[in-house]
Amino acid sequence: MVDELEWQTRRDRINKRLKALNPCWQIVKYSEGLNPKTLSRHAVEEYPTANGPADYALFVNGRILGILEAKKVKVGPQNVLEQAKRYAKGAFAGPGNWNGYRVPFLYASNGEIVWHLDVRDPKNISRQISNFHTPDALEELFEDNPAAGYERLKSHVTQVTGLRDYQREAIEAVEDAIAKRKRAMLLAMATGTGKTFTTVSLIYRLLEAKAVRRVLFLVDRRALAAQAVREFSSFTTPSGSKFDKEYEVYSQRFRKEDLEGDKSFDPKVLPTEYLTSPRATHTFVYVSTIQRMTINLFGWEHAFPQDSSDPDYEEDTDRLDIPIHAFDVIIADECHRGYTARETAIWRQVMDYFDAVKIGLTATPAAHTLALFKEVIYRYTTDKAIQDGYLVDYDAVKIRSGVRMNGIFLKPGEHVGVIDTDTGQETLDQLEDEREFATQDIEQKITSPDSNRKIIQEVAKYAYQHQEETGRFPKVLIFAANDLPHTSHCDQMVGICKEVFGQGDDFVKKITGSPSVDRPLQRIREFRNRPNPKIVVTVDMLTTGVDIPVLEFIVFLRPVKSRILWVQMLGRGTRRCTDIAKGKFTIFDCFDGTLIEYFKDATDFEVELPQKEPIPLDQVIDNIYQNVDRAYFVKVLVKRLRRIERTMSGEAMEVFSAFIPDGDMGRFVDRLPKRLQEDFSGAMKLLRNKQFQELLINYPRAKRQFLVGYEVEDEVTSDMVFKTGDHYLKPGDYLDLFARFVKDNPDHVDAIQILLERPKE
Repeated sequence: MVDELEWQTRRDRINKRLKALNPCWQIVKYSEGLNPKTLSRHAVEEYPTANGPADYALFVNGRILGILEAKKVKVGPQNVLEQAKRYAKGAFAGPGNWNGYRVPFLYASNGEIVWHLDVRDPKNISRQISNFHTPDALEELFEDNPAAGYERLKSHVTQVTGLRDYQREAIEAVEDAIAKRKRAMLLAMATGTGKTFTTVSLIYRLLEAKAVRRVLFLVDRRALAAQAVREFSSFTTPSGSKFDKEYEVYSQRFRKEDLEGDKSFDPKVLPTEYLTSPRATHTFVYVSTIQRMTINLFGWEHAFPQDSSDPDYEEDTDRLDIPIHAFDVIIADECHRGYTARETAIWRQVMDYFDAVKIGLTATPAAHTLALFKEVIYRYTTDKAIQDGYLVDYDAVKIRSGVRMNGIFLKPGEHVGVIDTDTGQETLDQLEDEREFATQDIEQKITSPDSNRKIIQEVAKYAYQHQEETGRFPKVLIFAANDLPHTSHCDQMVGICKEVFGQGDDFVKKITGSPSVDRPLQRIREFRNRPNPKIVVTVDMLTTGVDIPVLEFIVFLRPVKSRILWVQMLGRGTRRCTDIAKGKFTIFDCFDGTLIEYFKDATDFEVELPQKEPIPLDQVIDNIYQNVDRAYFVKVLVKRLRRIERTMSGEAMEVFSAFIPDGDMGRFVDRLPKRLQEDFSGAMKLLRNKQFQELLINYPRAKRQFLVGYEVEDEVTSDMVFKTGDHYLKPGDYLDLFARFVKDNPDHVDAIQILLERPKE
């Protein structure tokens, strides 16, 4: 970057941002005789004070409400607020006096980063915000007195009925943190302990104390949004009314299947102007999916990948011009989610956008979550909830499968089915040579119907035993390995379950986000509320957030490597169900108990730094060309090209041969680093070729092969796993382990926080 001067930063960056706001700031130069009464939404440059000229003075309706101090882009603005403070104390005419400050709102910026401080309350601390406030926002902030609302929280006597002790403690912890001017916090409460009811109670108290007006409740699925809106509408206030009768509760537009066919339930859709033109008279709660809010803020191109078949597809939304002060509080439910860096970054971008108090809710905190929400202010573990009688414990069964533990060895002459992964057509073939498949290849490259059938037969023994003991067949959730087109492990398990149990077609259902599943949210409700289906097969759609108290069997037929995901999956079964006098649930580890054993000892936490979407390939190449950290980006390019090499088809080699010898990507990558050293211009001429770059993205991929091992026989047995001492770990111990991790590894969390805020540095 060229070392631009401060006046260039002001002209090209800060002025541009001020003018882009809606409503925008009109930028004028100070001149003698300027009448402040005529300034309605004006940023006055070089405004004089007793301590020197301020770079910008922000006037709203004749009053100076803000001072903005600018520095060139290479200067970090955080400490520049001290200069803004000096000008605020030297202002000749301000709307008040707060410990010597004559102007209430201070800003410092280098055109890219903005720091802000409200000096009216000596307890406030400066903070980084994503953009400048609009003139309307400054006027609203000035007329408001948040400190009084915070103080009311301490003495507020509104008592919500029905709260358990730990829920009341959680609310008190949040209110205490807000009263201490904390802007980010994390509530860690085990799955099934009533996070949503706790949150609705908290929001009601915040609104009643007039500590906040506009609340955003973020979830990551439409089903959870509908569930949350129902929670608000069914919440009984201390006066005996319903929450949505005392305060406005809005949501996005739902489909009929989202609402379980309940015609009496009529959620209100948020008027667009509540987002784009927030007013001090607006007091409301808005329940939205993270997907929808991402599109509203950043556009479709920055949202989660979706298509119209996705049950969470937001077809009726688009980008909106939303100011950063649209909400006073944002509550993010299950905010840990995002199993890729991009998904995590989407959560982070949305949360960072708004200048609001941020409260995260989760059963499974992660290091990057803590970096965003600063600290866990309250936690309630599953073990404690079990001891208190609010959740149920589990028994464990380990199922031993030779195929799952040892893989598959095919001998010459064996008959296998060969699946065309494009069409689903199957042909029978006889092997001419031996082939060996490792355990990780099972259900990815080959399947054994015999193995899957015997595992289900083993589960059936326990299901029928349960039926004999309790008089009811258990609700069973099976986590399959995948739901890929034409080679779906889910589909195979559905078919096998129907055959093994012989209870009709409606006895077993698949619930995934696949286009082949009609109305998956409705299927979830049927699983929860109706006699059938008794058995549901899924991959990850039911891992989190879905409340199915009647669930009694959870079968793990998919490998799990993430402790967070493991705890979430187990959490589906911990909920009590008084209707069936549920005293426990049972998990089936189909990997000979290795999942249970692994997560017993896995006290380490994977620290994946949330980043924006990976740098596009053409940008990687351009960075090499421009000598931007060249050694690093050469390594990045080599890794990307290796991925291409592993997934190329024969046709790809033919088309690549127009650019590299014989289309041999492996050999090309082997020689590339040395070639860049010896013939940089020649290598870059090829790498910067637009046709070559297009081919690197859209090259013909190798076709995935999938075999059906009809002659593969498996030996399957099972045993109950009894807890002796600490032989296997309960899911709630995650919160204790995480607390220990944070205590023992403060440098990890601090480092992540620095990288989140200043990734380029």
